[in-house]
Amino acid sequence: MFLSCAAMALMLGGASPARAAPDLMPMPQSATFDGGGVPLAGGMQVVWDSGKPTPLLKRALARFQTRLNQLTGPSAAGGAPLALHIRVGRDPEYLTVHEHEHYTLNAGADGVTLTANGPAGVLRGLATLLQLVQHTPQGVTLADAHIDDAPRFVWRGLMLDVSRHFVSVETVKRQLDAMELTKLNVLHWHLSDGTGFRVESHRYPKLQEIGGHHQYYTQAQIREIVAYAADRGIRIVPEFDIPGHALSVLQAYPELAAQQPVPLTKEWLKTCQTAFSGGGSTTSCSQHLNLNNPAFDPTRPDVLRFAAGLYAEMGALFPDRYFHSGGDEVVSKQWTTNPKIAAYMKAHGYADAPALQAAFTAEVEKVLAHQGKIMMGWDEVSEAPIPKDVVVEAWRGSKWIGSATRAGHPVVVSSGYYLDLLRPAAEHYAVDPFDVQADGLSPEEGAKARVKAGPMIDAFTLDPNEPPLDDAQKKLVLGGEAPLWSEIVSDEMTDARLWPRSIAIAERYWSPESVRDVADMERRLPTIQAELEATGLEASRNRARMVARMTPDNIEPLTVLTDATVPVQNYAMNRLANNGDEMLDAPGAIAQPDSFSAMAFNRLASRYAAGDLSVAAPLRAMLNVYAANASAYQVVATTPQLQAAIPVSQQLSALALTGLEAMEKGHHNKAWRVKAAQQIAQQQAVFAACATHVASLKSTLPPSGLMIAILPGIEALVNASK
Repeated sequence: MFLSCAAMALMLGGASPARAAPDLMPMPQSATFDGGGVPLAGGMQVVWDSGKPTPLLKRALARFQTRLNQLTGPSAAGGAPLALHIRVGRDPEYLTVHEHEHYTLNAGADGVTLTANGPAGVLRGLATLLQLVQHTPQGVTLADAHIDDAPRFVWRGLMLDVSRHFVSVETVKRQLDAMELTKLNVLHWHLSDGTGFRVESHRYPKLQEIGGHHQYYTQAQIREIVAYAADRGIRIVPEFDIPGHALSVLQAYPELAAQQPVPLTKEWLKTCQTAFSGGGSTTSCSQHLNLNNPAFDPTRPDVLRFAAGLYAEMGALFPDRYFHSGGDEVVSKQWTTNPKIAAYMKAHGYADAPALQAAFTAEVEKVLAHQGKIMMGWDEVSEAPIPKDVVVEAWRGSKWIGSATRAGHPVVVSSGYYLDLLRPAAEHYAVDPFDVQADGLSPEEGAKARVKAGPMIDAFTLDPNEPPLDDAQKKLVLGGEAPLWSEIVSDEMTDARLWPRSIAIAERYWSPESVRDVADMERRLPTIQAELEATGLEASRNRARMVARMTPDNIEPLTVLTDATVPVQNYAMNRLANNGDEMLDAPGAIAQPDSFSAMAFNRLASRYAAGDLSVAAPLRAMLNVYAANASAYQVVATTPQLQAAIPVSQQLSALALTGLEAMEKGHHNKAWRVKAAQQIAQQQAVFAACATHVASLKSTLPPSGLMIAILPGIEALVNASK
C-alpha cells in the first residue's frame, strides 16, 4: 500500500515524537519556540477577548475544533481544556487585496493568545495553530511558540481549470479547505475554454446546453462555492476567455466565430469529411483539430455586445472586483485568413492580428470597467493600450514581470508555477515572483526552437538583458498563482496533482524571501501533507482507489511501481496522451512529481553512502521489494496502459538488484561497474529527454510516461561501492 504521509515524514527525518520545534508551512515571518509543549488531552476552549464573534468567525472556530479533533482524537474525559484567547479587530477590507492578515500567536502553559487586526488574520493564525499540534510519548501536545506573522505577497493563488476535465463541487471545496490551511487566498477559476463552458447562463442558455456538454455548475452551486471560499478567506476570480480559446462558446453561438463553419458543428464535420477523400470519418477530422484555436470575430459589433451581456451575468455571481478575461494564444490565421476580417484590418490600419487584438482588448476592458470590475488577463493583454490598473498575469516567461511592471501594471506571476508541467516541488520553490530571469527558455533553447516554431517562441525566451526589478516595480507585483491545466487531470486526480506541491508554492508566496532551504522544505512537506489528508484532502485515498480499479486482483505491484517513479515533465505527458484520455487510466496518472517513498529511499541511500550503516536494514528491505516487483507486475499488467510500463518495471527491478549488489563487499569487478554505469546512464537519459520544453518535444519518451525516481539513491550506492 501507499506509505502514509506521517510515515514518510519519519523516514525522511522529519518531525519525530521528541522534536522541540514543529514543522510549519508556510514558515512565519518570525517564530521562536521554548522547547516545551502543553498537553492537549482536554482540547481547547475559546475565549473571545474582543466582544461577540461574527458568524464568520464562529464558523471558522467550528472548523478549527473539527480539524483539531481530527488531528488529536476526541478530548479525554475530564481533561482540562486549554484556553484559546482571541482578539480581533474589524477589517472593512476583508476579501480584498488590502485585507489585514497580520496576526500574533503566543502559546504556553497559561494558554494560547491569538491577536489579529481582522478576520483574515484569525484564519491564518488558526491554520498555524493546528501545525503546532505534536504527538509525543507523553501524548498530544501544543508546542510552546511565539509567532509574529504576515504575508509577503497579497495575491497567493491557485488556478483550477475545469473546462478540459470537469470537477465536482465537493472536489472544489476540498481544494478550498486545503488552501485555507496553507494560507492561499485566491482561487482563479478557469471556467471556459475550447473544451467546455462550465457555468449555467440564463441569458445565453445554449452555453451550457451545447457548450457545457452536460457538465456545468448551476448558478446556485456557484454562489455556494463563492460563499464557501469567502468563509475561508479566499477570493474567487473567474475566467471567461475572449477572444481565443472560445470553441465551446462558438459551438453554441456560431455566428460569432471568425472561421465558418465552426469546428465540431454538423456543418464543419460535413465540410471536413468531404475534404478527407470525399467522405472521411469524424475521427480523422477531429484528429486535425486543435480545440484551443477557434476565436471570436472581433470586427462584429455583436461580439462585444455578447461579451458585455455574458460578463454582466457572470460578474454578478462573483463579487470579487477582479475578472479574468483570458486574452492568450490567439491564432493569427483565425483572423488573417478570413477575407472580411483582413479587409477590416486593412481599412482600420491594423498591421497584424496582435494589433487588432490590442484594440479589441481595450474595448473589453471598457466593458468590465463599466460593470465595476478590474480586468485581469494573460500577459498578451499588456501589449494593448489599456489602463494601468489592469492586472497582467505573467505566464510566458519571467521577463514579462519586468515589462508589465515597467508599463505600470500590477502583476500576478504564474510563470514557473505551472503544476501541469509535473515538475517537482523543489523547482517551483526556487522561483521567486520578483526574479525576471527565473523561468523561460534560455536564449540557446529559444534559438533552436525558433527554427520550427517561428518568431512566436520569442515570447517564451528569457532576455538576459532584462534588469532586476526596482523598488517601484516590486510594489506592483501582487504575488503569484499556480495553474493546473487539466488536459490530463481527472476529478479523482485533482487533489494529488495540486498537493503537496502547492504547499511549497504557498510558502514561496507567504514567507520571507530568505526562506529558501530546499532540503528543509522537502523534510517538512510530508508532515503538512499528512495534516491536509487527516483533515479531508483525498490525494492518497484517491490514488489508492485508482490502483485498486486498475489492478483489482493485486494492488501491490502497481503501488510499488508508482511509489518508485515520477511522471515525465514539461508537457511530455501531453505529448504521450495526444490530447486523449487514455493516460487517465495509466500508471502515469498515479505517480507523483514528488514521491515521498522515493525521497525516503534516496535519503537512506545517501546516509548509507556517507558511512551510516545503521540504515542498511531498511535500505535492503526497500531494495528487495523493488527487485521482486517486476515479475508480480507482469501478471497484473492486463491493459495496454499497464503493459506500456512493463519495461520501466523491469528496469526498476534491475536497478534495485544493482543497488543490493553495491551494498555487498568484494565482488565489484570492472564488468559489474560497466553494467551499473550503463543502467544509470540509461535512466539519466530518460530524465534528460524531458528536462526542458524543447527536449520533451523532440526526444524519445518512455511510453508509460514514468521515470525511476530512486535513481539518485542507486547512483549513490554504486559510487560508494568504489
